[in-house]
Formats: sequence, structure tokens, C-alpha cells
Amino acid sequence: MKRKLVIIGNGMAPGRMLEHLFETAPDAFDVTIFNAEPRVNYDRIMLSPVLSGEKAYEDIIIHGDGWYVKHGVTLYKGHKIVRIDRATKTVTSEHGETVGYDALVIATGSNPFILPVEGNSLPGVLTYRDLDDVNAMLLAAQARAKAVVIGGGLLGLEAAAGLKERGVDVTVLHIMPTLMERQLDTAAGYLLQRELESRGIRVICKADTKRILGDSRVTGVELKDGTVIDASLVVMAAGIRPNSLLAKDAGLTVNRGIVVDAHMRTSDPAVLALGECAEVGGQCYGLVAPLYEQARILAATLAGQSVAGFVHADTPTKLKVTGINLFSIGDFADGPDREEIVLRDASAGVYKRVILKDNRIIGTVLYGETSDGAWFNDLKKKAT
Repeated sequence: MKRKLVIIGNGMAPGRMLEHLFETAPDAFDVTIFNAEPRVNYDRIMLSPVLSGEKAYEDIIIHGDGWYVKHGVTLYKGHKIVRIDRATKTVTSEHGETVGYDALVIATGSNPFILPVEGNSLPGVLTYRDLDDVNAMLLAAQARAKAVVIGGGLLGLEAAAGLKERGVDVTVLHIMPTLMERQLDTAAGYLLQRELESRGIRVICKADTKRILGDSRVTGVELKDGTVIDASLVVMAAGIRPNSLLAKDAGLTVNRGIVVDAHMRTSDPAVLALGECAEVGGQCYGLVAPLYEQARILAATLAGQSVAGFVHADTPTKLKVTGINLFSIGDFADGPDREEIVLRDASAGVYKRVILKDNRIIGTVLYGETSDGAWFNDLKKKAT
């Protein structure tokens, strides 16, 4: 008798988990997926090339409709789950569909952080998380919108570069002194800013948004220093928050994300979680490499196989903007017990910095020329 497996969410992490599960235990479960989005599983990492025009949606589909049919998976598209009843082991969607489970996987991802400022809900204010957001941006681009992107991290810069490729006038606002400050040191952040500005993207750092202007729709953004930037489109890309409300309402242990052990089990043994909504070892993850590792471990857990638990590992950061090469991994903060090796070639736009502690590599930042990034990453892994 097959057990009933219900999955809430149809992103990249649960998709990869099912691939593993169908390889190792193809006949163990009857699988039902509820996807809040009205479509199949696609590669969110490739949204930036779709926005810039380098790829189409069809190019980034991971599992087409045929894949679900082949594996006997029931996929509810456009069905957001509104309730988990752990006592009866059922989930219910907003359309009133109720399905029972023996094992439940929560993979609800994350929500974009919306700045709590006046005007944040005006028409023309978008986030950058899914295909609907990209389609809305493309419509704005056709209207030759002036865009303000709030957030100078990975997502914000990819959105800005994509919009610029579509002929949009783009300004990036970033509250910190340099771009991508979590992944890049000051020097590399400055080089990145210079490169973006050379492409015609305006960058304002130390920019504290006061409010979004407009009556019936967005007309601009006002900063706390009084600066006003005209805009008909505002893209919020100032971070993400784990989407853990459903789990919290169901009485599961939730901290920042849904708390799971190293084998992705929640406080209820019949419920597991993975992806951006999960918190493992006190950390939530947003990059794909650790999420795919979670997927592998969760599939083994469901299949009843003994497998080593999830262990934190630093993941390299790369920016998916054509023609910009950067690589960052590990810890590159200054400290008295650290040494650094720095190579600068200003004319070639190349910057490399390696941070050592006790003769071990603990961090690397490469900009402009990144071909030896994998080698540095390997050295760092061997040193730990």
C-alpha cells in the first residue's frame, strides 16, 4: 500500500527532492503537490535572463506537465494551502480542496520584504520573486517606464540589469555604503558600482527611502534627505523572509523559519520542511546549493534510508548579469588575526583578495576575473 505524500509548494527544492525520491523509492508514495502559482516547476534562478530577454519562460521549465503524468503526481496549480490540520492529517486549499497525508512536506519558500513606508502598496510597486513579477516588469518596460529598484543585493542588481537591457531608465537605491556588502568587500563593491554606472544604471548608496510618491499609482520615490527620483515602476528587492506562517498556524515550532533537524523533520514527525522556509541549525538558506542538499537528505529521510544530516557549508556567490564576473565565498571581514593577499589591476578592472587565518583560507573575493574561484573554494574546503 502506497503512503500518501503531500507537498505544499512546487519550487526548485521540492522538485529536486522528488527526483531523488523517484530514483530511490519510485513506488513508495502517492504524491500530491499544491502550487500557489498557476504553473509547473521552473528555474527561478533563470528569471534574470527571462527579464533581460536572453531566455523565454519555456526555456526555464524544469518539469513540464508530462513529467507529473509520467510519475503519477497530482498537481494542483493555483491552489494555495490555507490550513494544515495535524490532528486529522489533512491540508485544505483556498478553493476548498482537502487532501489527507501520511507524510507532509512544507516548501512554501519565502516572501519578499516590503519596506514599511508610505505608498508601498500603490499600483506600480512590484517585488521580484516569480514569473508574474517578471511579466509585470516586462509590461512596464514596453511602456518605457522609469524604474527605481530598492535594494543593491543580488536580486536587486539582477532586476536592474534586466530592466536596463529592455531599455528602461533605471536607478538603484541601496541603504548601505557599497553594493552587495554581504558578499563583497568595499573595493569590489565599488568596482561593481562603477561597472553598472558605465552601463547607464544610476546607483545611489546610503539611500534611505522615506516614502513612495503617487496618488492612484507610483510617480516617484522620496529619500530621507529630500531627494526625489521620478519613477513609474518601483521594484522592492530589499531581502526575503521565510514564509512560515502556515506552519506557525498549524502549531509547528517556528523561529525565523520552520525549525527542522538535520534530516529536515519538524517538531511533528509526520511533517518535514525544506527550502527557503526552513531553518536548520539556526540558519535559513536562500541559495540553491544548500537547498539541493536539503532536497537530497529529505528524499532519503522519506525513503527510510540512513543518511548523514545537513551540515552548513559556505556557498559561493555569483551575480547572473551578463558580462559581470564576481565570485565571493566565506568570511572577508577585517581582523587583527588575519592576513590578506590583494591583487589590483585597475586598468583591467580586476580585483582579487584572499583572506588567511592561521595559514588557512577563510574567504575569497574575486572581481573581473573569476576563473580560479573554484580552486580557491576547494582550498578553503580542504582547510576546514
